[in-house]
Amino acid sequence: VQLQASGGGLVQAGGSLRLSCAPSGNIFSINNMAWYRQAPGNQREFVAAGTSGGATNYADSVKGRFTISKDNAKNTVYLQMNRLKPEDTAVYYCYVEIRRSVGGRNYDGWGQGTLVTVSS
Repeated sequence: VQLQASGGGLVQAGGSLRLSCAPSGNIFSINNMAWYRQAPGNQREFVAAGTSGGATNYADSVKGRFTISKDNAKNTVYLQMNRLKPEDTAVYYCYVEIRRSVGGRNYDGWGQGTLVTVSS
């Protein structure tokens, strides 16, 4: 699955950004979704995840500040980031699992990454 991630940029500490991630092609449903991030010199780490049933899970470092969601009409996954901190600076990657038809198989893929820079 090809994914187009966008919404990154430069923001001051305390500010907000909303990242978007849209899978290409025909989409019947978005099932599981997640965001990860990788800061310079660090390994990729989990940020947030959501299931088709509505359950969500967050890393402790972002809990209460970030929200993962999806818009089924737009076939887009979001990560709303509020009260950003300099330590949130990283390249953010989305992961999405989709179905292209009723009862069809799952397809998944990773976005290309979008850079978020938070200045102090």
